[in-house]
Amino acid sequence: MFEKLGAEGFMKELCNGFQLLVDGDKGVITFESLKRNSALLGLQDMNDKEAICMLREGDLDGDGILNEMEFCTLMLRLSPELMNSSRKFLVEAIVNF
Repeated sequence: MFEKLGAEGFMKELCNGFQLLVDGDKGVITFESLKRNSALLGLQDMNDKEAICMLREGDLDGDGILNEMEFCTLMLRLSPELMNSSRKFLVEAIVNF
């Protein structure tokens, strides 16, 4: 996917994914917003335990929710093909920053 979109396009897609799951009032992904909106990403069968595990795995600061940076970091970690091309992604992102 990264190869197809490039660094900027890929980051935009990650941000779009975050926006689909975010709690509109709080601006972060909460357990409730994840459960409510997960079907939009084809995850309608996600149970409570899986949702809690996803939040815990991505929650870098321990506040029980995912901000945009935590969500993007989690998505990168969960995508093996992205990990393999992470050096190229980093270089392109730095150059475009």
